[in-house]
Amino acid sequence: MPLADATFCVLDLETTGGDVGSCGITEIGAVKVRGGEVLGTFQTMVNPGCGIPPKITVLTGITEMMVMKAPTIDAVLPTFLDFIGGAVIVGHNVRFDMSFINAAVRRWGGPMLGNQRIDTLALARRVLADEVPRFNLQTLATRLRLSHQPSHRALEDAWATVDLLHLLIERASGWGVTGLDDLVALPTVAGHPQWKKLALTKSLPRSPGVYFFKDASGIVLYVGKATDLRARVRSYFSSERRRKIPQLLRETNAIEHRVCANTLEAELLELRLIKEHRPRFNRRHRSPVRSQWVKLTTAEAFPRLSIVRSTRGAGVYLGPISNRRTAELVVDALHSVVPLRRCNARIGRTGQPTRDGLCVAAQLGVAMCPCSGELDVSTYQPIVDDAARLMTSHPHIALEGLQRRMEELARLERFEDAAAVRDRASALAAAVERSRRLAKVANLGTIVLEFESGVVRIDTEGLDVEERLLVGGWIDRHGPRARVLEGSDSLSSPLPRLASFSPR
Repeated sequence: MPLADATFCVLDLETTGGDVGSCGITEIGAVKVRGGEVLGTFQTMVNPGCGIPPKITVLTGITEMMVMKAPTIDAVLPTFLDFIGGAVIVGHNVRFDMSFINAAVRRWGGPMLGNQRIDTLALARRVLADEVPRFNLQTLATRLRLSHQPSHRALEDAWATVDLLHLLIERASGWGVTGLDDLVALPTVAGHPQWKKLALTKSLPRSPGVYFFKDASGIVLYVGKATDLRARVRSYFSSERRRKIPQLLRETNAIEHRVCANTLEAELLELRLIKEHRPRFNRRHRSPVRSQWVKLTTAEAFPRLSIVRSTRGAGVYLGPISNRRTAELVVDALHSVVPLRRCNARIGRTGQPTRDGLCVAAQLGVAMCPCSGELDVSTYQPIVDDAARLMTSHPHIALEGLQRRMEELARLERFEDAAAVRDRASALAAAVERSRRLAKVANLGTIVLEFESGVVRIDTEGLDVEERLLVGGWIDRHGPRARVLEGSDSLSSPLPRLASFSPR
């Protein structure tokens, strides 16, 4: 929300002391403003239901005689809460004032306030850190020559806080604070060692797109995508906790962006720019990705599983898989549920192995290998067919078997073995999902989808493997909410969704 459109309710309370449990409210003052225009004021004395200590009377000038016939807080609350409405609540040390209001609301039995809050004390500490020695309202009003001076009376102090709020908003605009979310985040942002570089975000729009952090030489340090460019980049100065961020911001000299029509375009552009620039702060694609596949070698007499770097040649493929260790887990998962041959014995022209003796897997009875010389192709073929189904249309059967084995090991308190089975199942499920995504995108061609936010056109021609995977993942996440205007009439798969084996 632009700050000019935000409604602020600036409030101040006078109380009998600082303990919310034993002290009461003696006066409430509030001013409601929007875009610099005063919308209304609220002021009332309140009977605290307890005595007013002499030191409080000296400080505020409020006596017990002044509040004796005043309404109680229970009588005041309905009107006061109605005055606040949905406005952003502002106060100087607003936590103190809201602790008394919330305690009163709790005793009264009303709904708790969920309004956005802004503390001018926290804002002043960040924005005016080098200008004033102290940040109490009196010092700020005097040093900054505010139109209203506080007097420890609720409405006068609220007016002074209004002046302070407007001054802080004006100062904060120099760091690109134009929206309500910017202002709310500023106390945290301004505590960042590099917070003055926040001014580099002034031109960022609230649109999907890609952003670049560049150093003084114009070299791209980092590329990222966002559904809201402004909010995402500014979060690097507040909520971002990754260890590399402080160093990234220290080296950043400029922040540039490209607006995209939708999040899919942003994701594809990010992927391509990372490949092009290889930014050193991007972990992804710091070096070329060498994908691997698990292949069922159906072109030979006794097919087996192997790990290959391409999908050339006849076979059933799972992947791509990012590293060999994960590919080995997929192979182990399939071997544990189907007794495919595991040895590399060469098969002669007669269809029989050229080696003597049984391989280890055959000796252990966990695989049907031709090395015994007693296995014929017709007996082995059903095993190959089962493996092909587990890799394509029926992986859930393999995963259910692995799930049962994992649970059995856990009951026996063999937790390390159970974790190993879980890792195999997780690797297999992920490989199948990636294969399905590639197959889905390969059959899409050009498709036009309609969402509530607009229309997205997807052209899958010319995409490489990583880009097809990205498009497939985006469709998995967003496709169920879309209506197909052109192209394939269904984005859903007839195959059952696979279980997740991520560690809890």
